[in-house]
Amino acid sequence: MDGQLLSETFVELTDTMVADFDIIDFLHVLTRRSVELLDVSAAGLLLADPRGELRVVAASSEAARVLELFQLQSDQGPCLDCFRSGRPVSAADLRADQRWPRFAAAAEQAGFRAVQALPMRLRDQVIGALNLFRGTVGAFDPEVVHVGQALADVATISLLHDRSMRRTDTLNEQLQTALNSRVVIEQAKGKLAERLGVDVNQAFALLRDQARNRNQRLSDVARAFVDGNQAISGVAGGHPQASRPGTV
Repeated sequence: MDGQLLSETFVELTDTMVADFDIIDFLHVLTRRSVELLDVSAAGLLLADPRGELRVVAASSEAARVLELFQLQSDQGPCLDCFRSGRPVSAADLRADQRWPRFAAAAEQAGFRAVQALPMRLRDQVIGALNLFRGTVGAFDPEVVHVGQALADVATISLLHDRSMRRTDTLNEQLQTALNSRVVIEQAKGKLAERLGVDVNQAFALLRDQARNRNQRLSDVARAFVDGNQAISGVAGGHPQASRPGTV
């Protein structure tokens, strides 16, 4: 495991505590770094909305996002069990595991054979769960589970830190904002992918790069693009292209 990258990741996750931060970008960092550090195929993140219902808020790939959505729609899967119990849940071989047959079939179709779900928990409060997916069969290394849980714990503390969220209703408001922003970002991803002829993962990367380069919130860039008020530049098929406001 890359010790320097691990240190940088913890700094990146805790730096958000000192200022108002872009929660969607923050959660995407968590899933992306989980893949880079833990040598897993993909990662997905579910957070509870104000009513306590789980929603997909970040994923390292489109395949992971779709699988997380399927998990919620079928009301079965390791992430749901993890959230409800507040404890880690693992499956070394989804094909042989009988706990979530519909989820296991969908996961295998998406190219995933093993999963580790980790709770986002601070004492008795569970606000979501982090899912780690791997394309090969086998138990997750204890060090991977330990570091993955540490990343989830740091992210949870950042989200619940009393300087930015002193009351429960403030937390609910931020989580609801994140969920609403996710809808706009998904719309922007689809629109940009179609316009530039790239896949949705590339479209998301272009949106995120523009947000960072212009020091804007990811959700604000996505909304401006969907509304036709901001262009997004990118590369499709090896040729520079740019979306233009007001065009399809």
